[in-house]
Amino acid sequence: MDSHGRHPVRALTRRELLKTLSAGFGWTAFAGLAGSSTEPSAANATTPPLALRPPHLAPRARRVIFLCMQGGPAHQDTFDYKPRLKVDHGKASGGRGRGTQYVGSPFTFRQHGDSGLWISDVLPHLARQADRLCVVNSMRTDIPNHPQAFVQLHTGSARFVRPSMGSWVLYGLGSANQDLPGFVNIGPPNALGAGNYGSAFLPGVFQGTRIAVGRGGPGDTGMSHVSNPRISVEQQRRQLDLVQSMNRDFQSRTAEPSGDIEAVIEAGELAFRMQAEVPHLMDLSRESEATRRLYGIGEDATDAFGRQCLLARRFAEAGTRFIEVNLGGWDQHQNLETALRKNCRALDQPAAALLQDLEARGLLDDTLVLWGGEFGRTPDSRQADGRDHNHQGFSMWLAGGGIKGGHVHGATDEHGSKAVSDPVHVHDLHATILHCLGLDHERLTYRYGGRDFRLTDVHGDVVKGLLT
Repeated sequence: MDSHGRHPVRALTRRELLKTLSAGFGWTAFAGLAGSSTEPSAANATTPPLALRPPHLAPRARRVIFLCMQGGPAHQDTFDYKPRLKVDHGKASGGRGRGTQYVGSPFTFRQHGDSGLWISDVLPHLARQADRLCVVNSMRTDIPNHPQAFVQLHTGSARFVRPSMGSWVLYGLGSANQDLPGFVNIGPPNALGAGNYGSAFLPGVFQGTRIAVGRGGPGDTGMSHVSNPRISVEQQRRQLDLVQSMNRDFQSRTAEPSGDIEAVIEAGELAFRMQAEVPHLMDLSRESEATRRLYGIGEDATDAFGRQCLLARRFAEAGTRFIEVNLGGWDQHQNLETALRKNCRALDQPAAALLQDLEARGLLDDTLVLWGGEFGRTPDSRQADGRDHNHQGFSMWLAGGGIKGGHVHGATDEHGSKAVSDPVHVHDLHATILHCLGLDHERLTYRYGGRDFRLTDVHGDVVKGLLT
């Protein structure tokens, strides 16, 4: 009480007001805007959210480049040689209803490298990288539909909104370059949604940064609004300093931790720093003509994906933790030979150049490169020149980052219908990727909604047969 016998009136903070008004819906909305849980978590610390964090165990890799093939590449026509399928071409399969018949591969397979990996002749450049590849021919996922399988490949769940694999990696390890996004997604498919590179209930600072790559000149950064054309950099810095000082003043006057707000503040600071770094990083004219030719830049068939792969190497070299590169159009229910040749021509030279370039720069040993799509294709179809969706057996490959090169893991049956030897589920793949980065998938958790979540949910085993 004061000298007049009155109780002092304490002003409510903004946070307290949001929590109490309208049954707390204002606070719930703010938590969603901040991109984090309404509960305390491991991420709500006083250190910057993107600061480097120690791994759980000795890492084999420091970063990931994921070459994502949306649509489901046909494993029987790329990395999973099935001579019996060609023998049975045109015969009724009987496995998926009336009218389905086996479709033999129209391509020739040969063994390559000292390891003798079987690779289709539509991938001649990657064939020369055979001894760097670890081909997993026994992949499995849960649902043979594109949206669900694509989301599960990225987040571990086909049914719920969950953080992307890249967000989990960034959350677990932090970023090696505080002036660049730690997770970028280059050329993602619009149709399948931002949830594939979103952070879901993780703080928003861990979500992926979308980059669109065209065939423009040095000024084509692939990011909208990376700079402010109306005010100078100095004026922007003064604006941001004012806002940050107000936030820090608020932080000093509240008794509660504000990890949510800190994440938003950090995102604003990162966006400011990116204005100086990103245009320089994405200017491919700074690369030598020999390097540009290596990736197929300037050639109609390979230019677009070549630019993406070269950007991936530049982001990796600059310290970005997780880089995804996208090439869609693999959903070949018909016109298999022509369409798959076109896809492989776009893929082959740039992907092989990426491996060669990383090796030449001493980056492949600590960069984990992953290639594959959300599922594979069936060995039979009602179409004479196509394949349908197959989630029970398909191929992906890995390279670098502690992965065993020149190796084949697992197998499908004689027609490529399903995995029959050493099956690897998407959960196992995620556990193995995290292990290579020094993260224990059972310990990398985030508390949300009253329970601990992880990328692999309650599943997943590290596939030790893939590791050196």
